Amino acid sequence: MKILPTQFDGQAIRRVYDEATETWWFSVIDVVQVLTDSSSARRYWSDLKRKLAQEAGSEQPYEKIVQLKLPAPDGKQRLTDCASAATLLRIVQSVPSPKAEPIKLWLAKVGYERMQEMADPALSLDRARETWQKHGRSDKWIQQRMTGQETRNKLTDFWREHEIKEGQEFAILTNIIHQEWTGISVKDHKKIKGLQTHNLRDHMSEAELIFTALAELSTRQIAENTEATGMPENQTAAKAGGGIAKRARLQLEAQTGRRVVSGDNYLALPAKKAPKLPGKT
Repeated sequence: MKILPTQFDGQAIRRVYDEATETWWFSVIDVVQVLTDSSSARRYWSDLKRKLAQEAGSEQPYEKIVQLKLPAPDGKQRLTDCASAATLLRIVQSVPSPKAEPIKLWLAKVGYERMQEMADPALSLDRARETWQKHGRSDKWIQQRMTGQETRNKLTDFWREHEIKEGQEFAILTNIIHQEWTGISVKDHKKIKGLQTHNLRDHMSEAELIFTALAELSTRQIAENTEATGMPENQTAAKAGGGIAKRARLQLEAQTGRRVVSGDNYLALPAKKAPKLPGKT
């Protein structure tokens, strides 16, 4: 996941973009703080959530409220209630505030920017390129990252057109591909790199990006060739595509004596070198 800071009326609202599910998640507490100007926004939200849950007759007032780790004022990562834009709009309607309409317009603007990027992916890539440059990524790394994203976009376009639901099913297929070529899950790969809410691909090495792109390219071409439709058929394609990248990875590691999957990340430069394989010098 990629955490992006943003501002509304001078106040920070934390938001996270989950590339696996292609969903924006917003900090509910931050939005409640803006709406109420309360010194105890957390308590206000706790009371409101209890009220909405009672009205809905379930533990959660809406399905899409999740807890994600976001940076707190003390700098630590803390679990925070987050909601999708659609759910957040419904919550905003439950809070009597003169800022309700401006917040709705702000959310609509965020959604419009996403629609623009979907219609013209170059806009998204241009914004991403600027961000990566500010974080000191090399032109070579940026080019590989962008190539991989283009490959990813073509795969997800295919999934959408073949009865794969955005969100959980995208994430399941993505993890199958990743598990096949790396031997570990996306979650475990992030643990190896010491990442939390960060986007894994933004911390991959050049080799990891290349093999990820190979796995996803292979998956799409296999799925296209078999006209895979629905989860079972696309799961089969995902395993096959990831398997192709796995075999290529093993061949490279045998030749170089170095693991492709490593703990390298861009949180603290310079990153450590990839560990040697056992028995290699």
